[in-house]
Amino acid sequence: MIDQLRGLVGGLRIEPSALLDIALTAILIYGLFSLIQGTRAVRLVIGAIVLYLIYVFAQALDLRLLSGILETGAVVGLLALVVIFQPELRRALERIGRVGSMGWLLAPGSQREVARIATVLARTAATLGAQRIGGLIVVERATGLEDAAESGVMLHADLSVELLDTLFTPHAALHDGAVLIRGEKIVAAGVVLPLSETTVHRERFGTRHRAALGITEQTDALAIVISEESGSVSLVERGRILRNLDEDRLRASLTALLRPSEVAGRAAGTLAAASRNSWDRGSRLRRLRSRRATAARLAADGAAPGTSGPAAVSGPAAVSGPSPAVSGPSSRAE
Repeated sequence: MIDQLRGLVGGLRIEPSALLDIALTAILIYGLFSLIQGTRAVRLVIGAIVLYLIYVFAQALDLRLLSGILETGAVVGLLALVVIFQPELRRALERIGRVGSMGWLLAPGSQREVARIATVLARTAATLGAQRIGGLIVVERATGLEDAAESGVMLHADLSVELLDTLFTPHAALHDGAVLIRGEKIVAAGVVLPLSETTVHRERFGTRHRAALGITEQTDALAIVISEESGSVSLVERGRILRNLDEDRLRASLTALLRPSEVAGRAAGTLAAASRNSWDRGSRLRRLRSRRATAARLAADGAAPGTSGPAAVSGPAAVSGPSPAVSGPSSRAE
């Protein structure tokens, strides 16, 4: 028996091309699953696998009618898959196009230009956040966003803090849309962006955050989100969110990410780690606010039945605590 196993193993000859073929196939399968992970396409893939297993079962039992129906449906299904998986296919082609791109030559100009762009955007975000004015700013990098720009109002204006503040003025015509930045130019305002297709999130997001996630998942753009409810500033890159940034941290992050590709790659890894840490801090803060809100409600319920109006006002400290911790929304971001 042992001699037979030795003879079988000794007779195996693994060619280097076979190993390369297996490795490339594994990378392809991994890439496909990473594209559809967390999206609605996962359920569609599971459904397609179930139909294929039914077809194999029908072939094994020689069920000709069922096999014929499935074979006929497969022809139409190939065309349907292209339509159904259009977002995933587009995202895959976008990623393939970035590989080996000349991003280091097409980077946003000199270091001085990058520093000026980062300074203007950070100052604008800090100003809007202090006034609780919502905003969404998208910074174009290697992937062109001309299609998205055409959905808004073309401006091609010089980048400045004053103009950005004017565009995001409440009740203005272009307030609700995104502003698209290309280099030192404001290309368009009132831009409509695709919402994120990822269905599994750690928390619920508002429309601005979902739009920022959507455009950064499909392209290499950066998105700056200013929450109208809390005034917090977030930076989104490749579907990762770094939250609660002040002006200095936002300027440093933008400067690192707008540099040439080899430097930006390291900055992207730092952003991913920082976003995880930011999420942990945000979770603790939300739990603390939830406890304070619960304590305030319990104290108010206990004081209401037997206490008059003035006494209820001067009740426990939990009721008269800081109003943002009690009344501010804890689970939804603008």
